[in-house]
Amino acid sequence: MNSISHVIRVSLPEYLKNLPVPDSFGGIFRLGVTDWLSLTPLAAFFAGTAYLSYQALCPEAHKKRAAKDKPKVNLNIKKDDPKVVDTVDIEDLGDKKVFCRCWRSKKFPYCDGAHNAHNEETGDNVGPLIIKK
Repeated sequence: MNSISHVIRVSLPEYLKNLPVPDSFGGIFRLGVTDWLSLTPLAAFFAGTAYLSYQALCPEAHKKRAAKDKPKVNLNIKKDDPKVVDTVDIEDLGDKKVFCRCWRSKKFPYCDGAHNAHNEETGDNVGPLIIKK
């Protein structure tokens, strides 16, 4: 506890007192390299504090930005619906049905072979879901 007390009461005020803070806006341009280097820890502290405050006070904005960075799987099928759900009655299947799993089929939910082009473009290995009786 003594070391923390020393940092707060002695070292920090001494550091702040010796900072080369200019008297005017134009004085910023007259600072040398060593002056800028001595201001770097203080600037990093304020930037980190501002960033953490932003994350704490605006969590929704941070989540939305992070979600935008992730690629979407469904690019064009039923985009007006909140969730794409298709139901197929097993009695209507017949002997065999092939369903799309790559979301690129023009006949979605049925496969039209669009996964072949998708696999060539992306190096993926997705294929259809085949249901047989």
